[in-house]
Amino acid sequence: MMNKYVDMDTLKFVLYDVHNLEDLLKRERFEEHDKESLDLFLESTKDFADKELYPYLKEMDEQPAYHKEGKVYVHEQVKTMMHKGGELGIISASFDYEDGGMQIPLVAHTAASYILDAANNHLPGYAGLTQGAAELIIHFANEKLKETYVPDMLTGQWGGTMCLTEPQAGSSLSDIVTKAKRTEEGFYKISGQKIFISGGDNQFTENIIHLVLARIDGAPKGTKGISLFVVPKNRPKADGSLTPNDVTTVADFQKLGQRGYCTTHLGFGDADDCQGWLVGEENQGLNYMFLMMNAARIAVGRGGSAIASAAYYASLQYANERPQGRKLSSDGKKNMEDNQNLIIEHPDVRRMLLLQKAVVEGSMSLVHLATKYYDLELTATSDQEKNKYNTLLEMIIPVVKTYPSEAGIYAVNNGLQVLGGYGFCSDFILQQYYRDIRINAIYEGTTGIQSQDLLGRKITMGNGSGLQMLLTEITIAIQEAKKHQELIPYASILEEKIQLTQKVLQELMPHAMKGDFERYLADASIFMEFFSLIIVGWTWLEMGTKAHEGLNNNNAKYSNEFYIGKIETLKYFYAYELPKTLGHAEILLNPSTVTIKKELEYIN
Repeated sequence: MMNKYVDMDTLKFVLYDVHNLEDLLKRERFEEHDKESLDLFLESTKDFADKELYPYLKEMDEQPAYHKEGKVYVHEQVKTMMHKGGELGIISASFDYEDGGMQIPLVAHTAASYILDAANNHLPGYAGLTQGAAELIIHFANEKLKETYVPDMLTGQWGGTMCLTEPQAGSSLSDIVTKAKRTEEGFYKISGQKIFISGGDNQFTENIIHLVLARIDGAPKGTKGISLFVVPKNRPKADGSLTPNDVTTVADFQKLGQRGYCTTHLGFGDADDCQGWLVGEENQGLNYMFLMMNAARIAVGRGGSAIASAAYYASLQYANERPQGRKLSSDGKKNMEDNQNLIIEHPDVRRMLLLQKAVVEGSMSLVHLATKYYDLELTATSDQEKNKYNTLLEMIIPVVKTYPSEAGIYAVNNGLQVLGGYGFCSDFILQQYYRDIRINAIYEGTTGIQSQDLLGRKITMGNGSGLQMLLTEITIAIQEAKKHQELIPYASILEEKIQLTQKVLQELMPHAMKGDFERYLADASIFMEFFSLIIVGWTWLEMGTKAHEGLNNNNAKYSNEFYIGKIETLKYFYAYELPKTLGHAEILLNPSTVTIKKELEYIN
């Protein structure tokens, strides 16, 4: 029997009940789809994941990608992921019909990708980055570039990457030095190096199309002088054949986790023959790349939640099978004549399992909320509606990337603890999930970067109008929850947390108003933890409301046990996780400046 790594009922509950996917299908862009066709897409994805992804998870960890003689060699399932996945529409599903896509809602496409991430987190990135690179070409490049590159990318015959980071620049994109030199032939000569390029090389795709940030000769300094280029590993010739494009694979980084997902160091133009083609206008590269980066940040959050999902079901299975210990009698002693209890009967083990369930399902809903906002913005029928959903999406993007990643690590850590000593042993999968998920808090802008984006940009956006818009949505959910007597206490708690948020910001904002941004942002990561718990508390209140409606509906889709499980997990989150905001608020309200560097260095 195939081990469980994701709960399809919960995924569909999030899609259809919590986020009302069927309402989205009434919009013109999606009118050719219905619930049955999307369910078929999800089930075919699950079947593909069961057969072609999950069985190879451990093997890909034990047989990692490696570099030899200028090439990277990866597990043969990468070929299956790209080619069969391409046939299933896993790369192209959300694209327009005219671009070779299926035009399904991104929220449904994200659900399919969630299944793949949970099954084997080493594989979906190859397809996901190809999708993102193709999206950039479709949106911003000229017709010739689209015709040349996109069709083979959508089928998975060719791969794609995003090339931002450089050895000397790290996350500071204003410091990139990769050069682009104009030529009379219409292309640019590209020279430089990029590091940490996920999916940067493999032996199975005929070509890899790199989307490269570079600085054209004479361009302004900083981020204003960055342009975006299509730089193929191999240049397509007029007859359809390919010729090398002076892109060198210098190395593949050997990693703590996700060892089957190659991470390369690439060199461009070592022989002065690397050709690149400008995407859109000069010096607009970073603006274009942000389209892909937002999608990539959602994907990282999705992956964190999905890995935590797989870890949860692995530890749940163990807890249901492992006998250990006996319950204490009323006199505080154990009766050694009794059979041992399964560890799932122990309250502390149940706490750890509820923690995992709360993180997994709360973050699952959060990720799909972000993609719903994307779909609503895309199909908006007025500027006002478009602005609303764009603003809501921008407000939650840092949390969508960060909470599933950071809380996911915390959840998997607890899952490993459920197994005790076996969790630390390589015979059991929890130690691999623990290693695999650790990268998610670093991918696509570290937690510190996301936290500064949240507090420094998003909270202050439009003089706080974006935050007010988000709080209005939360207030609507609170009022819906109050229609159910049992949920009134939890709705009231969330109201108190909104008031606490306002108190914290009233303390912090004066620092920003007087230009002391270092002090304002010093505890941005603490604010991220604080704010994330409130946002996920909102997602759980919504799920609890829908679960109550299901319990009261004689034609409910799911069992009473299913709905009660959601309500009990909501209770856990509000009893054990949400109270942590008080500790975070105490830190944020404290005038201490201990983390800000002073003349006398005391970290030594």
